[in-house]
Amino acid sequence: MEHQNAVKEALNALYHHPDDTVRVQADRWLQTFQGTLDAWQVADNLLHDSSSNLETLIFCSQTLRSKVQRDFEELPPGAFQKLRQSLTTLLKKFHKGPPKVRTQISIAVAALAVHVPAADWGDGGIISWLRDEMNMHPEYVPGFLELLTVLPEETFNYKIAARPDRRRQFENELTSQMDAALSILTACLNITELKEQVLEAFASWLRLRHGIPGAVLAGHPLVHAALSSLNCDPLSEASVNVISELIHHTASPSSGGISAQTPLIQVIVPQILSLKAHLRDSSKDEEDVKAIGRLFADVGDSYVELIATGSDESMVIVHALLEVTAHPEFDIASMTFNFWHSLQLMLTKRDSYSSLGSEASIEAERNRRLHIFQPAYQSLVSLVGFRVQYPEDYQGLTYEDLKEFKQTRYAVADVLIDAALILGGDTTLKILYMKLLEANAQTGNDFQDWRPAEAILFCIWAISNYVSVVEAEVMPQVMALLQNLPQQAQLLQTACLLVGAYSKWLNAAPASVSILPSIIRILMSGMGTSEDCAAAAALAFRHICDDCRKNLCGYFEDLFNIYCMAINGGGGYKVSAEDSLNLVEALGMVVTELPLDQAKGALEKLCFSAASPLEEAAKEDLEKKHARELTVHIDRFAFLFRYVNHPEAVAAEINKHWAIFRIIFDTRPWDMRTMESLCRACKYAVRTSGRYIINTIGEMLAKIQFHYQQHHQPCFLYLSSEVIKIFGSDPSCADYLKNLIETLFAHTTCLMTSIKEVTARPDIADDCFLLASRCLRYCPHLFIPSPIFPPLVDCAMIGITVQHREACHSILTFLTDIFDLEKSVNEEQFVLIRDNIIIPRGATITRILIASLAGALPSSRLDTVTYSLLALTRTYRLQAVGWAKGSVSLIPRTALTETESTKFLQALSDIAYGADVNSLIGHVEELSDVCRRNRTVQELVQAALKPLELNLVAAPVS
Repeated sequence: MEHQNAVKEALNALYHHPDDTVRVQADRWLQTFQGTLDAWQVADNLLHDSSSNLETLIFCSQTLRSKVQRDFEELPPGAFQKLRQSLTTLLKKFHKGPPKVRTQISIAVAALAVHVPAADWGDGGIISWLRDEMNMHPEYVPGFLELLTVLPEETFNYKIAARPDRRRQFENELTSQMDAALSILTACLNITELKEQVLEAFASWLRLRHGIPGAVLAGHPLVHAALSSLNCDPLSEASVNVISELIHHTASPSSGGISAQTPLIQVIVPQILSLKAHLRDSSKDEEDVKAIGRLFADVGDSYVELIATGSDESMVIVHALLEVTAHPEFDIASMTFNFWHSLQLMLTKRDSYSSLGSEASIEAERNRRLHIFQPAYQSLVSLVGFRVQYPEDYQGLTYEDLKEFKQTRYAVADVLIDAALILGGDTTLKILYMKLLEANAQTGNDFQDWRPAEAILFCIWAISNYVSVVEAEVMPQVMALLQNLPQQAQLLQTACLLVGAYSKWLNAAPASVSILPSIIRILMSGMGTSEDCAAAAALAFRHICDDCRKNLCGYFEDLFNIYCMAINGGGGYKVSAEDSLNLVEALGMVVTELPLDQAKGALEKLCFSAASPLEEAAKEDLEKKHARELTVHIDRFAFLFRYVNHPEAVAAEINKHWAIFRIIFDTRPWDMRTMESLCRACKYAVRTSGRYIINTIGEMLAKIQFHYQQHHQPCFLYLSSEVIKIFGSDPSCADYLKNLIETLFAHTTCLMTSIKEVTARPDIADDCFLLASRCLRYCPHLFIPSPIFPPLVDCAMIGITVQHREACHSILTFLTDIFDLEKSVNEEQFVLIRDNIIIPRGATITRILIASLAGALPSSRLDTVTYSLLALTRTYRLQAVGWAKGSVSLIPRTALTETESTKFLQALSDIAYGADVNSLIGHVEELSDVCRRNRTVQELVQAALKPLELNLVAAPVS
């Protein structure tokens, strides 16, 4: 009673107290209470208490449902009968509602059925029990119907803490009782007011995808009831759900596939097609039209393989789907977009025709089908193009509205790509260009209303990758049209994007050299119009300089002047610092195309423009500068070093400007943003220059070593990774590289002596073990014999269970690389060192990996952990299986049964003998599922495996 009163008081505070702090505390207390053993009795008592208010009933029904789902194992063995009786009484009590409470009780009973074998419910399992209850108590049928609805849904509810074997048994129990369940539902059809509820239950059972013959369903009363309800006004939502599930059922392999379900398909599809007229009926409720559109889309998606044959019957469906696509409401029209994509794949992919045998037969059939469907895709282009047009009140769009509009445009762009793949890009372009001419004619060719033209230009942009670079009929006219556009921001932005997208066409055009200056002027105009427009122009500038670099070599000075104005804000340009990097990249590509002597001079000018502001800043107090004031210029260095592919020229510039780099290293080693930017520039200098940078590399590494020990910047580690990759095998660099890795790793292992410290420094852990994997690959002769190698393995063991995704991945990858050492370094001396380190630690590593599979790490890491365990087992074979047996033996049998552990260990043993990796994955998933099935079990398993203890001795295994 004390707990019951506490729950009532907490609920009252949660819903009615004026103080937010009190409400938060009440919510926290209630959540904690739900996890206690007392919650069973308290929730049950309050649900049976006639004085409980709605808030109490909802909370207690949710609590009881959650307890049955997650904590059923808390109850003593004989508790099932009493719990079932209580839940049944509650289901009867709330058979008329409140609906939320009744639903929670129904789910609780269904979850109980998942836990408890069919035999405990009596002959025939829960379905027979339910039928008997309904026969004895017909007044409670609505409540029992809801239970019948949720039963199949709970089959796949992984919130229920059932073992995998029991879950499979439950699914089999339900599928074996499908006929009995449908008989109950058929009997309930006679109760008119329950028809919607009966159909919802039928839809739920169809989701089990049990192979009921099509001929049986075609004549089934439940199917006819759903089909007849399609003609109701308003449309029956439950009937739509049933028909949708029937469509998916007929296409499901587990139901025998389309051929086995033909009788049912022949009943369903004509009924759906008869609804086509409603799509154009403006008096029809929008939700009803949406439901009809959904049915057409389901037909298209499910039968796309049949439709792709191009038969007369299939074309009737295609034309109906075109009508759905033509609907003015985008939410309805877009339901068909997936169909058009799937049909495109069916028509164009060779796999669709593989059964035809010869190449000639395949090509002939492919051409026949494409010819049949081309008119439909031509119509599709016309139907979707208008949807990307800006609304008249575009300036008043909220952030969310604008976001939704952009998503609409990209969805339409995908459909246009599908059309281009069927029609050919050039044909699609012609259709769009005719639309552009029509739009211009309607607005008097003066772009007074710029929106229709902008929409078509966007569509032309969308298909750019599919238009031939030799297209000579439409694109010259489009490019000419762009030069006469008004200075409207959205229109000019799309024009800039289009120009960039057709950069390959511009390069191949016969008049490329004469066109490019006018195109560059369009981009310059874009850079001065708005920030978004400037961003599009900078991106286009990059594409053009990439693809037209040979034609632009003679214009470097002009391009450089544009670049200088853009980065300095001259000429009214609105290019942001971030977007200016596109211009840096663009010029870098042009410089790459220049002869070395000219490239050196061009790169010198570009680097000077980046270095000058840094040198000016160095004359002042560098420490007081905001990081952004420096990184904007350092990032330009990085892009130049990355995209100018003249190693000698880049090396000359990094050597020339090393003095300013050194000053920044020494002045701001504490500043993460600046150091990341500087290390990125150095990384690209090293990558591009290679051996040419040898004179600077020694001092660069000395700076890294010194400052890393003081400031622990992760970027020093990733710069070292690049150096190791380039110079790792160079004998002349061996001494200072050996010193580098030993210094960095020694300091890192001192920083991370516990999982708490690894968790506090995930970026360092990530970059440290990325570097370690690089060392294994590029300089094993320096790394493996080093005294730092064993401590680093210990550090990796400490960090395996770090929750940070990238850090965890890097650690596990490093360990896997060690286990798989023979794949990259098959030298006996290194393998011997590896074995002397791993074998004494093998039992501990295995225990931590199994603990990770069993809940120490999120289930999303299963693949990475499994691969590490797989590599360990393949290398150490039965020895590794022995380690695994010792670890698994620590898990209490209440958490993992003997049978479950034996299955897992047998799969691991099979791997040791060379079995395929796929044979292990399923057993790992089952082990993980069993050990994570609820919080209590997961805590029990982790307490037994103790993944954070590195010196735990496992039980001996004979």
